[in-house]
Amino acid sequence: MLDIVLSITVLAAIALCGGAWLAWKRGHRKQALLMLVLVAVALLNVAIWTVPDEGGTAPLDRVERGAVE
Repeated sequence: MLDIVLSITVLAAIALCGGAWLAWKRGHRKQALLMLVLVAVALLNVAIWTVPDEGGTAPLDRVERGAVE
């Protein structure tokens, strides 16, 4: 289930990049920059869940096995 949520988060980040580009073109600079900040936060959250630690195990793998500490 978490993999679906992470996939939707990445798709939303892509859509937000497109929206930020359109907002920038229309002169809404502040909104475009805030959208890009949201993209960075969303992708950082995805990275936190998927990048493995020193032991080679990603937090997502531990959740799927049911070994959450």
